[in-house]
Amino acid sequence: MSTLVLTLITGVGLGALYFLVASGLSLIYGLMHVLNFAHGAFLTLSAFMGWMVAQAVGTASWGGFLLSILVGAVVGAVFAALTELVLIRPLYERHIEQVLVTVGLSFAAVALFEGIWGTDPIHIAGPPWLKETTEVLGARIPNTYWVLMIAAILVLAALVLFLQKTRYGMVIRAGVENRSMVTALGIDVRRSFTLVFAIGGAAAGIGGVLAMHYSTFVSAHLGSTLLIFAFIVTVVGGLGSLTGAAVASVLVAVLQQLANSYLGGTGDFIVVVLLAVVLLVRPSGLLGRKA
Repeated sequence: MSTLVLTLITGVGLGALYFLVASGLSLIYGLMHVLNFAHGAFLTLSAFMGWMVAQAVGTASWGGFLLSILVGAVVGAVFAALTELVLIRPLYERHIEQVLVTVGLSFAAVALFEGIWGTDPIHIAGPPWLKETTEVLGARIPNTYWVLMIAAILVLAALVLFLQKTRYGMVIRAGVENRSMVTALGIDVRRSFTLVFAIGGAAAGIGGVLAMHYSTFVSAHLGSTLLIFAFIVTVVGGLGSLTGAAVASVLVAVLQQLANSYLGGTGDFIVVVLLAVVLLVRPSGLLGRKA
């Protein structure tokens, strides 16, 4: 019983991490119709910057931990906004070119990160509480998973509130539906679209710093590894559906953990099978809109 509880709760926690990475990806595609393969670079750079700040303040302190998350969000937002302004804005509605330029940016970013910080993983130490466990129904749950769950809930709530309750959220949704009409009203839609990229980058930045603490290391390939699962989650949940990304994140991670625990470590294989089944049975995803 305790093993099942451990597997399920850690699966939900891992799903929270997947959502933090996939939420920005899903948001950018859902509102901008841009499939951003450089999303992992936002995550990796934020993780490295967060690590450097934590090193300066104190990796074992909560102040350093929280400050690293804040810095990660800011770095991710700035990197994403610059990417939109310089590379993506001239290529709207040119999807093949968007894919090519973001793939090229992701490869260039990995090479740059390796040149600056090296090719070997850098091991990190966060607040001691993160390494401790909390008992739930006889299962000892690492505290890192609780932090991931709380962060994912806060990010999801913030994104929903922003899009549904703020003026900028209304402008963004209106601009997606009818860009020419919103522009005719004197509203600069391009600025709103840059904001979408910045928000997606901030979510990736938060995910990058927390992924660093979850993995206990940071490397130039951290974002690339997580980006694979982020794309799977985005496709399974439905391209552009934020709610679908949240549901799919938990589904994918729980299935992965169950398969690793009870089916001889076949978690990644089961996830790929799930992806194939969804693409065959419901190509629009679990909560995506049918074309």
